[in-house]
Amino acid sequence: MRDPMKALLGSTALALLPLQALAEEINALVWCDHTDPAFLQPFTDATGITVNVRDYEGTGTALALIEQSQPGDWDVFVVDTTDVKRVAGMGILAPLDPAAFPLADVFPEVRLDDYHQIDGVTYAVPEKFGYNAIAFDSTKVTLEQARNIDTLMDPGQMGNLAIYDYYLPIISQLALKLGKAPADLVEADLPAIKEMLLAINANSTLVGDVVTTQTALATGQVSILVGGGEYTVAGLRAEMPNLDWVLPDIGGIRWQQAIGVMAASTKQEAATKFVQYVLSPEGQVALATSSCYWGMPANAKAPLSDEQKAILRWDEQPTFLAKSYPYHAPTQAMDKAMQDLWAEVLQQ
Repeated sequence: MRDPMKALLGSTALALLPLQALAEEINALVWCDHTDPAFLQPFTDATGITVNVRDYEGTGTALALIEQSQPGDWDVFVVDTTDVKRVAGMGILAPLDPAAFPLADVFPEVRLDDYHQIDGVTYAVPEKFGYNAIAFDSTKVTLEQARNIDTLMDPGQMGNLAIYDYYLPIISQLALKLGKAPADLVEADLPAIKEMLLAINANSTLVGDVVTTQTALATGQVSILVGGGEYTVAGLRAEMPNLDWVLPDIGGIRWQQAIGVMAASTKQEAATKFVQYVLSPEGQVALATSSCYWGMPANAKAPLSDEQKAILRWDEQPTFLAKSYPYHAPTQAMDKAMQDLWAEVLQQ
């Protein structure tokens, strides 16, 4: 068995201090993929640092937890890339030294300095990404059909769809059908979006959260999950090889998560070591294939197995990255208009 200490010492991204100097605990607010012992234990074995994790859903929930906590209670924060600047602007994240992380190995399209920096100062680094795309049952839907966004609106798919209940990525993807980047969508485009959404909704059996829609696909209740992606099916492929995913040919929306150190942490050095582990090749493999959900590692040098790469469609990433857009933050007025449209369509 590979010695985790030797593995970490062999990584250029991680220069470890003596174990006795780092025999401590840090607390991290994370997404559920960071709670997997297979991801956390190698770091503890190598450094002596125990990482206590609390998972959350939604940046608003995390901010509420931080507000209810004492300064210094939290040391590490995993956050949606689109929220990094907002969180950093609130003074929650500490500046990071980019040279301390293997950012040159991160997929260029994922690096997104404009999302992770304020006035040239880095406050978080990208760690994992994936797509709100199409997940499907390959015994009922062909790969060619899944790549074609028009399949979602085909009357022949009546009753075969489940819709992930999040307006932003799905409306943003339909913007591509109009030939517009999601950030360029305006209220005048929404009637055309509405017609497509109505056709998709007419084919749907249910609209729900990740677990509900994932279950519907896995049990055969539906054959297509709109807004799904590798995060919904990759971890199930070993037992259910019929489940697959793909980015439609018109492109799609890319979710990204980032990680940073809390400004109020009294354990900045240990927290930084953990962030370095997360971006190291070893940490990236464990995070990418976490038992909670899979996703693409931000580090392009993550030594995934050939089977893992095939499940994540590694060889297609250049095309997928070129055709995908990170989440954007619409204006308040546009956001309300999109939410109103979503609610109106789903009520019909």
